[in-house]
Amino acid sequence: MRAAFDFGADAIYAGQPRYSLRARNNEFKLEQIQTGIEEAHARGKKFFVTSNLLPHNDKVRTYLRDIEPVIALKPDALIMADPGLIMMVREGMDRGNFNDVPIHLSVQANTVNYAAVKFWQKVGVQRIILSRELSLDEIEKIRQECPDMELEVFVHGALCIAYSGRCLLSGYFNRRDPNQGTCTNACRWNYSTQDSAMDPNTGEAIAIKMEAGFNFNEAQEEAEQSFAACGGSARHPAADNVYLLEEAGRPGQLMPIMEDEHGTYIMNSKDLRAVEHVERLVKIGVDSLKIEGRTKSLYYVARTAQTYRRAIDDAVAGRPFNPKLITELEGLSNRGFTSGFLERRPSQDYQNYETGHSEIGHSHFVGEVRTVADGWAEVEVKNKFLVGDQIEVIHPSGNHTVTLEQMRNLDGESITVAPGSPLQVRIPLEARYAGALLARVIPA
Repeated sequence: MRAAFDFGADAIYAGQPRYSLRARNNEFKLEQIQTGIEEAHARGKKFFVTSNLLPHNDKVRTYLRDIEPVIALKPDALIMADPGLIMMVREGMDRGNFNDVPIHLSVQANTVNYAAVKFWQKVGVQRIILSRELSLDEIEKIRQECPDMELEVFVHGALCIAYSGRCLLSGYFNRRDPNQGTCTNACRWNYSTQDSAMDPNTGEAIAIKMEAGFNFNEAQEEAEQSFAACGGSARHPAADNVYLLEEAGRPGQLMPIMEDEHGTYIMNSKDLRAVEHVERLVKIGVDSLKIEGRTKSLYYVARTAQTYRRAIDDAVAGRPFNPKLITELEGLSNRGFTSGFLERRPSQDYQNYETGHSEIGHSHFVGEVRTVADGWAEVEVKNKFLVGDQIEVIHPSGNHTVTLEQMRNLDGESITVAPGSPLQVRIPLEARYAGALLARVIPA
């Protein structure tokens, strides 16, 4: 939260335990929510509480009891998705039982047209976080039809292989329902496909083992030449076959999967990156741009907030888009980038068929500056770096790249390698860079 504010964010959103899609890895209990709200308001920033799960009856029963102390802390908005919970909270506000807190409609509500925006406006919702499945032209149409409604658009972060997060995979595979905040990212798991035959008696798919020596790159090249993307080219007959999917951690559990002209559905999405579209979104009149950062690192939060802040400021000032902002984002761990549905692209652009894990390019986060004294900064090392490396110093006041010429351990002895965490070292650095983050520039 503090890093997001330091590097340019106007607001943050934090999940309410039990009632958000941030039920896991969530440090924002009631006391931390209070601290966060107080700090945000002291800095002139905003703090939104996300309460956007799609509840079953047992959580509806306890919801008002648990949301009351949160509303009493006066967050700047509640981000909600379920119509029933929104109704209950609005009724409580109308009766005077709760403070009158704005309600923002979560992306989980899948708002994709201006009629739905007008409906939610009549219900009393003040901001709509639009579905990720919209194009720039569709967003512009909604703005034209709904000029007095606040609109928010996701511009960066993980994408779900589902309709704006309404995924069933995790719940189906291991009984952890993504819509209850316990997603296990089953779309990221390592799957392999197997050919299948049809059982003449039951009509079910039967596994046929793939030939040894399967080469993904060759198959990908062949598919790109044969399969139709979003367009009118001829369709390969193999696209209509039934295939079986096997996840690496569940050998022998074979799941039938169909593929149509848009691709296969249980696959790993690339990450959303729309920094190059910020100028258009500003011109459209979108009120807020949103970065998805669940369980991300301090470095990720700082870098994305700083980069999109620059893009917004450039667009508002009428300056042309700076392509260097794309390069800065390449240094973050990612699964490959896509602009999602904001612009029309071939179907294979949305999915990462090769890796389920994040990869790093351009730069690599290596440390945090704790203190600076007598021209030497004490650095908490996160990843390996060496004397002679190009180090980017990332700071709210501006970034600066230096060649690392010296390094010492805490005993003052000269060293050449900081091998990684946990370790503290000292490097030469100006006092104004206290609190900076450090990234090793990876040679092209």
